[in-house]
Amino acid sequence: MLTLTGISINFGGLQVLDAVTLKIPARGIFGLIGPNGAGKTTVFNLITGMLTPSSGTIEFAGCQINGMAPHRITRQGVARTFQNIRIFREMTLIANVLVALGDRPSYSPLNVFMPLATQRHAEALEYDSARELLARVSLADKAQRLAGTLSYGEQRRLEIARALATRPKLLLLDEPAAGMNSAEKLLLMDEIMKLEDSGLSLLVIEHDMRFIMGLCRQVAVLNFGRVIAQGTPEEIRANGAVIEAYLGTDDEVQERSGRRS
Repeated sequence: MLTLTGISINFGGLQVLDAVTLKIPARGIFGLIGPNGAGKTTVFNLITGMLTPSSGTIEFAGCQINGMAPHRITRQGVARTFQNIRIFREMTLIANVLVALGDRPSYSPLNVFMPLATQRHAEALEYDSARELLARVSLADKAQRLAGTLSYGEQRRLEIARALATRPKLLLLDEPAAGMNSAEKLLLMDEIMKLEDSGLSLLVIEHDMRFIMGLCRQVAVLNFGRVIAQGTPEEIRANGAVIEAYLGTDDEVQERSGRRS
């Protein structure tokens, strides 16, 4: 479904990504992990058109998308969430989702010229769609609450509902479990698995290794802008290069232990 081939990008002479190649299959949950500064969010920004690669290509569903404007990539069927939650805190949950529904390709400003009864019917259908999306993330009972009154975990789930409003084929989740407690993480994991069951493909960045290993069928590991490993969770756990990237070499581990003692 999504293929990155030889993707590189430089910021002011600093090599952030170096010839990254990834293939995200249709359906399923694919994990992207790595230490802080490895380039994970940069990959998301490239896929969604917020950045343009210095070299390489990005193809989605057989169409090259690098160089496209972000809104065009969204219309191709790619949606995302962000590390820092981006919701309208002073609006209700239902209003937050309705805003996203209004950005779908099926919406047209000409709708305002429809007969009043037809317009009200269309608005009712949009409202029902928004409630259904909130139900998919277990927030339908809070539809009329202000988004700013939600817990952190609930705000994360609201952001997912807004992303789903664009009817994506591929959903990119950037650290969706950040700031959640154990119970919230378990609920989120269940909801993400239900999204997979509905036929959606997902690419997930996450620092919680237990969360990502329990969720994903395939995992790729970035370190210093390069892919150093890719495989099943079991293969990644046993990979020496991955262990070294997260824990350091034996000498580095001993040095840190010595400083603590």
